[in-house]
Amino acid sequence: MKRFLSVALALTMAASMLAGCSSSGTGSENTAQSGSNSAVNMSTDNQETKTPKYVFLFIGDGMSYPQIQSTSDYLGALNDEDYWQAEPSLDDNQGATLDGPEYLNFMNFEVAGSAVTYDSNSFAPDSASTATSISTGHKTYSGSINVDETGSVEYETIAEKLHSQKDYKIGVISSVNLNHATPAAFYAHQASRNDYYDIGLELVESGFEYFAGGALLKPTGAEGDQEDLYALAEQAGYQVVKTQAEAEQVTEGPVMIVDEHLADGDAMAYELDRTDDMWSLADYVEKGIEVLDNDNGFFMMCEGGKIDWACHANDAASAIHDTQALADAVQVAIDFAAEHPDETLIVVTGDHETGGLTIGFAGTDYDTYLDLLENQKISYAKFDSDYVASYKENKTSFEDVLKDVEELFGLKTEGEEGDKLVLTEYEQEQLRAAYEKSINGTAASEYEQEEYVLYGTYEPLSVTLTHIINNKSGISFTSYSHTGLPVAVLAHGVNAEVFNGYYDNTEIFNKLAEMLDVE
Repeated sequence: MKRFLSVALALTMAASMLAGCSSSGTGSENTAQSGSNSAVNMSTDNQETKTPKYVFLFIGDGMSYPQIQSTSDYLGALNDEDYWQAEPSLDDNQGATLDGPEYLNFMNFEVAGSAVTYDSNSFAPDSASTATSISTGHKTYSGSINVDETGSVEYETIAEKLHSQKDYKIGVISSVNLNHATPAAFYAHQASRNDYYDIGLELVESGFEYFAGGALLKPTGAEGDQEDLYALAEQAGYQVVKTQAEAEQVTEGPVMIVDEHLADGDAMAYELDRTDDMWSLADYVEKGIEVLDNDNGFFMMCEGGKIDWACHANDAASAIHDTQALADAVQVAIDFAAEHPDETLIVVTGDHETGGLTIGFAGTDYDTYLDLLENQKISYAKFDSDYVASYKENKTSFEDVLKDVEELFGLKTEGEEGDKLVLTEYEQEQLRAAYEKSINGTAASEYEQEEYVLYGTYEPLSVTLTHIINNKSGISFTSYSHTGLPVAVLAHGVNAEVFNGYYDNTEIFNKLAEMLDVE
């Protein structure tokens, strides 16, 4: 069922329950020089380092400060009666004051650090290399998973070390495919992230107790002529579950749960498209705790992968809802930690930023109208599959398309004065050009470069709609790719204080490895 436990009320209660789990440090002794791979000494005066029994690592793929803050500001805008009156002008605000954002639960964690994300060949890195840094403490090239730059040296991951050296049970959850780059970085070792079948073989061979989320990519190989990965998993002792009814009955591992309601790319549905009868990321975390809980301890990595996919497509509303979904999953860990306050560590971070998202747009100056995003009822991907595909087949008229646009995005050609959702003539021309490109293949520009800036590799009609409603809201993107922004590292619980500071992303592994006493 849908749950939005991620905002202030729920987290305030949880934070008070967790208070005192660990001591806050200044963070100065924990700050590493950029690019350093040396482990950080976590000991402080009169303080003994504890080994957490339960470790939760949440990774928002593509999630940096802009994704977190835009979600928080959006929630604040929805719940602020004076939001539209509190304009940035003494002449216009009628004495109204902005209430501000509603903090997501992990924004209230006791420790906030930052991690630099560059990899061995880019300041705008990919998920394979950045997840490698987080899971092994090593830099590598974009596109490589847990191997060095030559592709010949393999790096053991924090999850593998805990599994073999400490007998921790291991869980890997993702809202995208289970052999996609970020989840793969906790069990696989491949020179190319695109070798999905070989990555899937390593998943089967890992022996990890719990996998859950999207389906495996290329389960019978790139040519469809290899033994099915699901069959191999069953032969290796995994219970392979593909329905919620079966998933509800699962109590122990090893198990692989594939979401019953797969959407674009055989991943879980966007949170914006998910219905109440569909399991959320939070449900998979809850089930994971049930499967993994044991006397030795467990390590769980949970990825909010579709934050990245939404930002690639410049779909702010979908990115915001999936960031909320990640916070809801974190809430499950917070609730668990409240029952195990001296044994649990929760870390929330991102692998990199995607899309160059920012709060502010040239067309709205200092104003934002973030609550306009509430009018978007469908993700760009579902609009592609459920609507644009039909438009192409039936050559649906632009006028009829606009009827769906008003229903699904709130955008319209006419309305009352001051209605921010009314399309300007400029925006209507943008939309018509995108319609012609999508439906009839008509070029919007004689310049290939301009075409790419307008649409990237996405459906022109869909991405233009999200651009327009983003911009009307005061949100904008600079890229369809990754950027070089640092990411937040937010921690709560046992040894949380070691994550204070501004350091390289490899230090996330080093800090975990030292406190967990693995070699």
